[in-house]
Amino acid sequence: MKNIRIGAAQGFYGDTIEPAVATAKYGNVDYICFDGLAELTMAILVKDKKRDENLGYTRDLGISMKALLPYVKEKGIKLLTNAGGINPLAAKEELLRVAKDIGIEGLKVAVVTGDNILGNIEELNQKGISFEDIETGRSFSEVQEKLLFANAYLGAQPLVDALRMGADIVISGRTTDTAQFLAPLIYEFDWKEDDWDRLASGVFMGHLLECSAQSTGGNFSGKWWEIEGMEQIGYPIAEVSQTGDFIVSKVEERGGLVTGDTIKEQMLYEIHDPSRYMTPDVVVDITKVCLENIHPNQVKVTGVKGKPRPETLKVVMGYENGYMGQVMIGFSWPDALKKARKADEIIRKQMERYRMSYKEVQTDYVGYNSLHGPAVKETDSDSDLNEVFLRMAVRGNTKQEVMKFGRLFPPLALNGPPSMGAYIGNIPPRELIGMWSCLLPREEVEKQIKVELFEVSAYA
Repeated sequence: MKNIRIGAAQGFYGDTIEPAVATAKYGNVDYICFDGLAELTMAILVKDKKRDENLGYTRDLGISMKALLPYVKEKGIKLLTNAGGINPLAAKEELLRVAKDIGIEGLKVAVVTGDNILGNIEELNQKGISFEDIETGRSFSEVQEKLLFANAYLGAQPLVDALRMGADIVISGRTTDTAQFLAPLIYEFDWKEDDWDRLASGVFMGHLLECSAQSTGGNFSGKWWEIEGMEQIGYPIAEVSQTGDFIVSKVEERGGLVTGDTIKEQMLYEIHDPSRYMTPDVVVDITKVCLENIHPNQVKVTGVKGKPRPETLKVVMGYENGYMGQVMIGFSWPDALKKARKADEIIRKQMERYRMSYKEVQTDYVGYNSLHGPAVKETDSDSDLNEVFLRMAVRGNTKQEVMKFGRLFPPLALNGPPSMGAYIGNIPPRELIGMWSCLLPREEVEKQIKVELFEVSAYA
């Protein structure tokens, strides 16, 4: 019975590619899979595309392909990535450029499109689809005229189709985080679309690998200080059998740690209901999962169960949501927090006096509550804090509105509480993109999915 070895390459746009290169070099893997898209990433990419129609993909794609294409050519490793973002065809052009620069030819790259439904909104509205926000119940009419992007989360099947066409590299846009990892298993083992337990195990494997080093000791809440080699941490590798059971490990040449505890950190990450983890491919139940430490840095995973897939796909949309202005100033001991709070009071009174009205005003005290927010409980020792930074941010309709906010702060250096320093001002106003989530009948998306195959030629 054959096993398939899959390595993780990326947990987010901007993640380092070095551990994936080590996996390609030492890991004896068949596939390396990337997860480069978060909702935030889509917002970043749409801003790129507004500036340049040839952008809209994750711009670290070139770095990744330059590092890994030689291994694809030499060892026959296949790559799957959702780095296409909102412009997969442009991502393909970047890959071809890199291949030409380093003299790689003879490979095949597939591009999957169809997740973008922005141009179908009116047609779908006429069919009675409401696009009501699944989290708030708000009416779609509030944001429809301000939409910047609208992409459905695709499952693994289009990626499987690409592999069946002979692709060495598969580039897609918005997919689920796990689709890149599940697709090779469906392709290699010929799992059927209703083989729910095996599909669920494949999705769970992808979930454990999708966040790069979070399964190998990165971001670990246990005895993280005892983990060796974090400065050159390894990314997880899964060796998967026909049954769906798998073993998570890493290459010995890199640092990190793989244990049941490090796996659990990622296991429960972003899982709201462990008995119903919803994906386009299968509904996953991990309530009876067994994690077994079988060797150092090797954990066997069994017991994943699956249920029939949903009849809808989740759609993530982004819409124009004004501009943000922000300023940060620091205060030192003694009474650093008291001084920062007084500065906040002064600014808010001046805003009222000058009739500066914003949709939102946010105050954080960095060094005190900027990470834990309202969960922080005030204590007597707060007066002993060495330093506190006041960060204030506002959201307004226009760039001009929020630029006025920053002008209130410089005078505090002489006109406010003592020991103000480290003024971080003149931060350019940032365009904000609001997020909207809804459900769509899957057939409305799947009927427009397209898979195209291209030849990678160094001399074209």
